Amino acid sequence: MNKSAMMAKSNIWERAAALAAKTPESRNRYVDFLRAISICAVVFGHWLMAAPYVSGGEIKITSMLEHQEWTRWMSWVFQVMPVFFLVGGYSNGISWQGAQRRGQRYSEWLQVRLQRLAGPVLPLIVLWIILAAGAQWLGMRPGMVKVASQMALIPIWFLAVYIVVVVLVPISFAAWQRFGFKSFGILVAAAVIDDWLFFAADLRSVGWLNYAFVWLAVHQLGYAWRDGYMAGARQGLAWVVGGTVVLVALITIGPYPVSMVSVPGQEVSNTLPPKIAMLALGIVQCGLLLSIEPPMRRWLAKDRPWTAVVLINGMIMTIFLWHLTASTLSFGGAMLMNDIGLNAVPGSGSWWAIRPVWIVVYLLALLPFALGFGRFERGIAVSWILPSWRLVTGALLICTGLALLALEGVAGNGWLGLRVEALLLTFAGAAFAGVNPLRK
Repeated sequence: MNKSAMMAKSNIWERAAALAAKTPESRNRYVDFLRAISICAVVFGHWLMAAPYVSGGEIKITSMLEHQEWTRWMSWVFQVMPVFFLVGGYSNGISWQGAQRRGQRYSEWLQVRLQRLAGPVLPLIVLWIILAAGAQWLGMRPGMVKVASQMALIPIWFLAVYIVVVVLVPISFAAWQRFGFKSFGILVAAAVIDDWLFFAADLRSVGWLNYAFVWLAVHQLGYAWRDGYMAGARQGLAWVVGGTVVLVALITIGPYPVSMVSVPGQEVSNTLPPKIAMLALGIVQCGLLLSIEPPMRRWLAKDRPWTAVVLINGMIMTIFLWHLTASTLSFGGAMLMNDIGLNAVPGSGSWWAIRPVWIVVYLLALLPFALGFGRFERGIAVSWILPSWRLVTGALLICTGLALLALEGVAGNGWLGLRVEALLLTFAGAAFAGVNPLRK
């Protein structure tokens, strides 16, 4: 490592240490730790399972879940988005209750959050607009461009769902305060009914409602954690046991697959749309992690681990949004270098042997994006407050656009070979809600 790189690393750590030193004693550092570790687990899982390879002179974009069925069990560890929704419930509960105490309006509270959530994703989409249009102009096949942008933009499905959850916080929090765990139970029942309609009545389109029921249910558990109802090893492990029994029954007796992420070619997915198996896994994960909260909080009271958490959380949304762009561009670079590293057959010994090399390559490719675009999730300022109806409308437009882009990428049959309707929805929604990634 050269001297300038060492100095940059030192400066980044020192800035994080300075912020860490200002942490109030009342802050639950474990919340921040779980936010960071859950996103890092998703990133590592995506990188580990990606299995592009060259066969017959053609690039094949596949996943290890297709090649070796035993790897599907690994999704129980790396599919940790339920943990992020748990953390979201805890944080949103504190934030919204604090806003109420200060007499802050819903519009002011929501506008800051939309800026923080939607602002960082717009530069990512702009880059892929440029890449997709430029690649097609240079003669690359539209189908290849579509697949590349689909791969890179998979993470934005989470934002499409989470922004809706944030918009509904006043309602979900009021439901928790009035009904407690009954509000969680109602959502669980709705998810069960939705799955029954999906499987028994073959109403597949109704299944998409579980994006709301499943993730709002996990979000309610965040409120429960905040109010002390899931604290301690005894309570946490009780949730683990209950969730495990249900989960095992669903995948052995019920029609649910083992994998907690979509497997190409598999008819039923636990995530697209989410099923109650995903909710059961979330309960297991949340219970397990909350059962070890006391010792983890003692560990996080130390300077070095807490500084590391502060450092990662300072760019966590950027890491999440850009990690598949980094790996996708790495594939492209390998193809330009005579398919280096892409000739091993997925699942073979040589393929697994070079996994660590690829992980390092992805990490190095991600660093410039994390350092360069991390500023878009910091320094949020709101100079004027828009009316609530406008913010909610803009948020729903953004979410619709992001959902379409997550499913199909940016390439299409429109102007410059782009999916103009999905892009217009996203950027029109951002403008309507006053979201500007350049705002300081």
